Amino acid sequence: MASNHHYKRPHQPLSSPSTTTTYFYLFISIITLTALFLFSSHHSTSYSTPPIISTQSIKKPYNNIESASACDYSDGKWFYDPTVRSPRYHHTCKEIFKGWNCIAGNRSGANDIIKWRWQPNHCALPQFDSLRFLESHRDISIGFVGDSLNRNMFVSLFCSLRQVADEVKKWRPAGADRGFTFLKYNLTIAYHRTNLLARYGRWSANAKGGELESLGYKEGYRVDVDIPDGTWAEAPSFHDILIFNTGHWWWAPSKFDPVKSPMLFFENGQPLIPPISPDIGLDVVLRHMISYVEEKARPGTILFFRTQSPRHFEGGDWDQGGSCARLQPLSPHEVENFFSVQNNGTNVETRLVNEHLYEAIKGTAFRLLDITRMSEFRADAHPSSAGGKKHDDCMHWCLPGITDTWNDLLIASLSSIKVR
Repeated sequence: MASNHHYKRPHQPLSSPSTTTTYFYLFISIITLTALFLFSSHHSTSYSTPPIISTQSIKKPYNNIESASACDYSDGKWFYDPTVRSPRYHHTCKEIFKGWNCIAGNRSGANDIIKWRWQPNHCALPQFDSLRFLESHRDISIGFVGDSLNRNMFVSLFCSLRQVADEVKKWRPAGADRGFTFLKYNLTIAYHRTNLLARYGRWSANAKGGELESLGYKEGYRVDVDIPDGTWAEAPSFHDILIFNTGHWWWAPSKFDPVKSPMLFFENGQPLIPPISPDIGLDVVLRHMISYVEEKARPGTILFFRTQSPRHFEGGDWDQGGSCARLQPLSPHEVENFFSVQNNGTNVETRLVNEHLYEAIKGTAFRLLDITRMSEFRADAHPSSAGGKKHDDCMHWCLPGITDTWNDLLIASLSSIKVR
């Protein structure tokens, strides 16, 4: 066996001139590289006017889940990533409503919509991994409860999972508008359509009279603030994860005309007298519905309330010739012009609804899924004239599109919850 002395290096005094010179240049090199790194880091993260940042400044996703769980994913900016070649699912996914299929509908810039990616300011948003999601949500049921914007989000998740899972069966829980089970994983996702969360329907004056009749009301819509819509009443006792939303229909004068067909609120079967306005009615409905869900939900059910999805009508509302033909996200200044409550513009209901929602979920079991700020920038991501309607669709979103990012936020939030 060879002796150990064959592996020893000759001893060199530290004070030799050649060694001292070598260390000196090595030290100078390290200092120079460090300075260059700090300089480039500062300039890659100090953008005052997003949405465009360079792809070189993208941070890698956190491996530390505890750090990720503390992140405010809603605080960030959009950047254009030209390296994105294809969406996470194909636009031929059969669940995509025709009016939202902007690629098939030849919407201008449709293929560029997915190249804008969301970058949180203080952490990284993990990339969606369909297989990992399916594996980690075996024997789970997820319910989306709300208006067509929640269907937008539901379809995005379904198509993402369908891209990697072949064994899918249509199956609708009680009251659901649509639903699917991924058989290999026993994962069910369903969409329960409801416009106001509460039960409502047409109301006409009684010939025998009544309290509302005595005030001159002849017709309208009866809204029972304490009774959930039958489409989702059983959802809290069935699903393990629930994502709620409401808002768009509460500011819909074309549907609930304050004179011709007002919202008339009932509680315990009796009309609320004096009649209350829709904004106060929203508060009462939210209070009752949140209480109902907390009472009916099984132990351990994870509850989310999604914030309001913004509309981007310019030049008037949907029935006034409004349009949304932009091809790039808005600047921060433009966002404020669109959505500032003080400006009281066409799309002002976005932040008004959120004010009611923030107050309603205080002290409850609900978590907030905040998609509003990130979505306010994306005036370029609606179907617009490609929606197949007589008017531009500046409310729903193209698929593939921004609701894919909403689901990224949902999945990141679920990951942080499960670790705790």
